[in-house]
Amino acid sequence: MHVEPFLPRAAGWDRLEPDRRGPDARFGPLEPLVADPEVTDVFVNGRTVWADRGRGAEREAGVLLDEDEARSIAVSLIGSAGRHLDEASPCVDARLGDGIRVHAVLPPISTIGPVLSIRLPAPRPLSLDDLDAAGCFPGGARPLLERLVAERANVLITGAAGTGKTTLLSAMLALADPSDRIVVIEDVAEARIAHPHVVSLETRQPNLEGAGGIDLARLVREALRMRPDRLVLGECRGAEIRELLAALNTGHDGGIGTLHANSLPDVPARLEALAALAGLGPEALARQAVSAIGAVVHLERDPGGRRTVAAIGRLGLDARDRLAITELAMPAPEAPPGRAQRRPLGDVEADARETLERTVPRRKAGR
Repeated sequence: MHVEPFLPRAAGWDRLEPDRRGPDARFGPLEPLVADPEVTDVFVNGRTVWADRGRGAEREAGVLLDEDEARSIAVSLIGSAGRHLDEASPCVDARLGDGIRVHAVLPPISTIGPVLSIRLPAPRPLSLDDLDAAGCFPGGARPLLERLVAERANVLITGAAGTGKTTLLSAMLALADPSDRIVVIEDVAEARIAHPHVVSLETRQPNLEGAGGIDLARLVREALRMRPDRLVLGECRGAEIRELLAALNTGHDGGIGTLHANSLPDVPARLEALAALAGLGPEALARQAVSAIGAVVHLERDPGGRRTVAAIGRLGLDARDRLAITELAMPAPEAPPGRAQRRPLGDVEADARETLERTVPRRKAGR
């Protein structure tokens, strides 16, 4: 069955946003880069412009901006997304149309002039087949990911910025049962999911008087009242980790979230830091996280720009009842120093069963 992908839309998108690969005068001199299907990111650093076509950022010598023009483009783009960029709010993140993400910083916060970071989605949502063809799943990772979705395990996808966390999240959720109601919570909506029943919630910036703001923690609480079959948090970045873990420990299975982390061994420390913002101690976090999260999938991007599933891990408790992680998959012959302790896997399906049987059966029994 063909399913039209869910594409998050900004307010007024029908008036403001043509096909993102077509002309759009709001981008000014950046328009040809935005329309180029090979470009994934465009950066404006004061007067200079850079673009990433999958090989890393390269300077665009033929595109020059003065500071006034760069500021005008930044203010226009942020304004068209319903947010405001000025001296009172000099750093703003916003979404245009079907997933173009724009982050802008004005002087004096930026010391080199206006700074723009524009992240461009693929012309269509990528599937697991697309990611597989691009070499994203070395070492037999794909069958395990498919099983995690089918068995409704809660999954945490980690990686540094630009490693494809949201892309993998969207591709995995496309495998969910069509009857599942998926509620997606994001700071700036980016997930593009080929599934017929998706509800997207996005945070709101306070107005000029400082009122009306809605943060991620509030949206997690609101989402629980919407009877989600799968609860998805686009990025864990603060105190909302408390609400998310509470939800995943009370019968909400099949959820997926993302987290910035440089490596798999860094995940427990990152979770502890976020939990501290929510007033959770390390021991309380550890017990909740081990119960709530069935698997951790870590992504990396190599120097050539290829994004891969570098490891799959399982959370556990150490001797001090603190959060620890064991790497379960993708043996690498020359792992860099500092990698998590690895154990041989053998058969991927057998390891998937071991991972899933810890959490899934008891949750499914309560559904």
